[in-house]
Amino acid sequence: MNVKIPISTTELPLMEDFYTIQGEGFYQGRAAYFIRLGGCDVGCVWCDVKDSWDAEAHPKVAVEEMATKAEASGSRIAVVTGGEPVMYNLEPLTDALHKRFLKTHIETSGVYPLTGSWDWVCFSPKKFKAPHPAIYAKADELKVVIYHKSDFFWAEEHAAQVGSACQLFLQPEWSKEKEILPLIIEYVKSNPKWQVSLQVHKYMNIP
Repeated sequence: MNVKIPISTTELPLMEDFYTIQGEGFYQGRAAYFIRLGGCDVGCVWCDVKDSWDAEAHPKVAVEEMATKAEASGSRIAVVTGGEPVMYNLEPLTDALHKRFLKTHIETSGVYPLTGSWDWVCFSPKKFKAPHPAIYAKADELKVVIYHKSDFFWAEEHAAQVGSACQLFLQPEWSKEKEILPLIIEYVKSNPKWQVSLQVHKYMNIP
């Protein structure tokens, strides 16, 4: 049974926050302020931010402080990511961000019910833990990381459950990019409802 970690919702474990360029998916190339929360129980073997998994390793920070820093950056977009941010009640954080006229985006594997008020929901399901069924109707963007050829079929299973307006992206797992990207290119050519997502921030050597 999925159980969220109890924590004050006016303070959340913050691994890092920074102003950068969104490197993936629909908003790729846009300036965005990232708020990376600590804590994750999904356990992707290829995760590139495993330091985020342990919530207790990161300081609890007031959501008002996070929102104030996001506003001061000059960004119009605040992206909440992790870790797995839906482990927490995110209503106070999105309220604080909206109060400062920031657009709220979330990147999540959707393993728990979504809380908070979001302007954009990027749903990136993982094989290591099943998504909560409610996430499909809320997804603005489905971003599936392709690690193996069998993942294309798995991606289609999720695409069949999201809304008709949801943007569909296939993204190569970074360590297998040279092997997997050509397969994604051919797949998208044969299935043009999908788009290619690349981690362009890694090509630009920025966070």
